[in-house]
Amino acid sequence: MTTRATRGPRRRTVVALAVVFAVLAAFVVRLVDIQVVSADDHVSDSLEVGNLGTTTAIAGNRGSIVDADGTVLAASTLVYDVQLSPSLIAVVDENEKSPPPYLWAEASDKIAAVIGTTGEQLRADVAANLEENPESQYLFLKSGLNTEQYLQLKELKDEGLAYLAMKSRSVRVYPNGAVAGTMVGFLNGAGEGQYGVERMMGECLAPTDGSQTYRTGKDGVVIPGSETTTDAVDGGTVQLTLNSDLNWYLQQMVAEEAQRQGAASATVTVVEVKTGKIRAAAEWPSVDPNNVDGTPSGYWTSQIFSKTFEPGSTFKAVTAATIIDQGVADWSTGVTAESREFFPNGAEINDPFSHPQYNYTLAGALIDSSNVALSKYGEMVAPEVRHDYLAKFGVGQKTPIGLYGEEPGTLHPASEWDNQSLYTTTFGQHFTITAAQLASAYQTFANDGERIDLSLIESCTQADGTVVEADAPEHEQVISENTAAQVQRMLENVAVQGGLSERIEVPGYRIATKTGTAQTPDGHGGYKSGIFDVSIVGYAPAEDPEYVVVVTMDEPTKLRTSAATATAFQKAMTQVLKTYRVKPSTEPMDELLPKFK
Repeated sequence: MTTRATRGPRRRTVVALAVVFAVLAAFVVRLVDIQVVSADDHVSDSLEVGNLGTTTAIAGNRGSIVDADGTVLAASTLVYDVQLSPSLIAVVDENEKSPPPYLWAEASDKIAAVIGTTGEQLRADVAANLEENPESQYLFLKSGLNTEQYLQLKELKDEGLAYLAMKSRSVRVYPNGAVAGTMVGFLNGAGEGQYGVERMMGECLAPTDGSQTYRTGKDGVVIPGSETTTDAVDGGTVQLTLNSDLNWYLQQMVAEEAQRQGAASATVTVVEVKTGKIRAAAEWPSVDPNNVDGTPSGYWTSQIFSKTFEPGSTFKAVTAATIIDQGVADWSTGVTAESREFFPNGAEINDPFSHPQYNYTLAGALIDSSNVALSKYGEMVAPEVRHDYLAKFGVGQKTPIGLYGEEPGTLHPASEWDNQSLYTTTFGQHFTITAAQLASAYQTFANDGERIDLSLIESCTQADGTVVEADAPEHEQVISENTAAQVQRMLENVAVQGGLSERIEVPGYRIATKTGTAQTPDGHGGYKSGIFDVSIVGYAPAEDPEYVVVVTMDEPTKLRTSAATATAFQKAMTQVLKTYRVKPSTEPMDELLPKFK
């Protein structure tokens, strides 16, 4: 029989045990929560407080630049730099609880075989490093290891060689070298875009680096469960409108032709008429982004967009379009012109060749490229009107493309034109343009008077696959379709009746062209004697234009006129039509326009 005296102590014992078990249960629950349920959160918190963890960056790859067909023009690849902690070698070798698979004497041979040295040399380097600083934590071994080498070293590290460390970094490569090099651009030592698309599309191309944070024990081994990783996000892929194969051919060709003519430099620009897309931007010299220092710095930017020049006779077509569009003339309107004339305001204008007085048609003035005749046609409208048409054709304005280093050219207000420039502006002097602007002007003629902004970028495809299309180009009807039709017909007659007709002929195709020969500024307000910047621009097929081609040469010395560009133009246009499989002309040309009244 249990007495009251014995029941009291027993009850207290049971209660005490219950309390103890409850407390233990609470500790167990809390321990499970800390070590299992909320382990990741607590590890993350611990690494953020008091700098208790080690954080390393995970480099993302800069995005690629590809051409219209997906051919890679610029890409990034990961390479690895390897280092080790000399003072940690002894700690790892003497770790009895977790001995390494190889002691340093053997491990050094294995590491050396991967990085391309000898174990003897590696051991000597480590010994020298420790002699200088017995507590040394850093010895650089090798940079630029490839992925295979990295994996071999990572396997050794994972097996227990905790003193090894490999850091990744991204390097830029340009598989096609100088092909469209000035369009693609390049990076500086900090990985920042300096020119071309590398700079212009830096936001799309730039990666977002990730990170890895972990804790290590005193032996340098990573504590299991302490690792947290934020993945890097690679940059997007920029697709261009360029055709790299066509660009390659045109660069080789224009380099050969320019050197044959003794020119300082040369360019070829190809624009798709109905879209304004630049299909080729070939330049000589052209920078190779893999070897930037191999090209003079003056050619690191695109000459097509940064080199300005007086267009000369190529812009006589703009004067013709202006007076036709204003309703004061058509292709048959006549003026008389001698090879040299003095105008009432005292201006003196000369033609490039000697001739008696001719009664030109407007078509004939373009075919013979008469400065005197164009000056008289220009008088048919107010100077302000001519100025405004030049502006509508893009003179004095950068293209919307946005390439670094692009120049807008110069267009002075009509109020500042003096007695001479009042007339020289009718035949492409006293204002400057770029080759890109010249291509845009003739795209407008070829596209029935509708100007479509030039474009170089198709899209940016982000790392998650999202495609961001480039903004649609602006369209503007600069001249009427009737005006454009008359200018088109006159330009085709220039190609057929002009002095270069046989040299620029593309068998099977009707083409339209105009040449330009402009004096080269001497940098002191005058012009170089006998030195010219020359160009030719045209499109084909004339009956249904698809592509505009512009060829420029700076200061040729063999042929000093626009004739220097004829062969290059013929080869370029032939290759463009072949590349895009443009069908030969099937409609015959209209009857030739008369040059004289």
